[in-house]
Amino acid sequence: MKKISNNKMKLHGFNNLTKTLCFNMYDICYTKTPEDRKAYIEYIDEQYNAERLTHILTTVTDIIGANVLNIAKQDYEPQGASVTLLISEGPVTHGKEELQQASPGPLPNMVLGHLDKSHITVHTYPESHPYEGINTFRADIDVSTCGKISPLKALNYLIHSFDTDIMTIDYRVRGFTRDITGHKLFIDHKIDSIQNFIPAHIRRLYNMIDVNVYQENIFHTKCKLKKFDLDNYLFGYNKENLHPGEAQLIAKKVRREMDEIFYGTNVKEAMFDVEDYDESF
Repeated sequence: MKKISNNKMKLHGFNNLTKTLCFNMYDICYTKTPEDRKAYIEYIDEQYNAERLTHILTTVTDIIGANVLNIAKQDYEPQGASVTLLISEGPVTHGKEELQQASPGPLPNMVLGHLDKSHITVHTYPESHPYEGINTFRADIDVSTCGKISPLKALNYLIHSFDTDIMTIDYRVRGFTRDITGHKLFIDHKIDSIQNFIPAHIRRLYNMIDVNVYQENIFHTKCKLKKFDLDNYLFGYNKENLHPGEAQLIAKKVRREMDEIFYGTNVKEAMFDVEDYDESF
């Protein structure tokens, strides 16, 4: 990939590059009865209702230095929520030199940069298997910006805002801008992997796969939790209340769900990683 110089790059007019971050998270849970399933769906729907999601997105807006122009939010029946923010450029207070560095972004306590007109959206999708007891909650967040700043600076905060078993993260830079000589620039910052923008202590928790198309400025990272503790996936009880055989069967169902989401295909049995397999069900 062509080396980009970030030292006072002079452009002809506005920076027309569009940078889009798509953050998808999955939370998986096992419920024993239809009543438990209903209670879990109601719980997760309340945890991530439109009001809380609006707070998360407005904090993302603060992190990337933007102003909220308009908010549209909706809780759905029987479950799910959507929020869309129309945002515009905001003031640069400090940290301009950090915008081009491949490093994890902040938690929500500072404004880092400049954003031109764009939008942020979130949609949630609670769902459940018809008879296996598996429930999966998914949230999709898209942060699309124009100008200098990359929405990757909000990734650290988004990861910390959700209890995530599986993450799929996409980042793409589209269009081009011109320098003062008329030369086209198809990217204005250095990046070779989304993983560079994820804190080291988070990376250690996940198995990760990258699929990058550098000539198209397309970057994709999938993440699955390494360690598995069945208690983290049971709703309303723990594995001590289960017969060991039943606990092992439930664990296989949960792990299979995780593997299917991570690998993007249906599998007959969970593809356990030997070093992460916990037999103490």
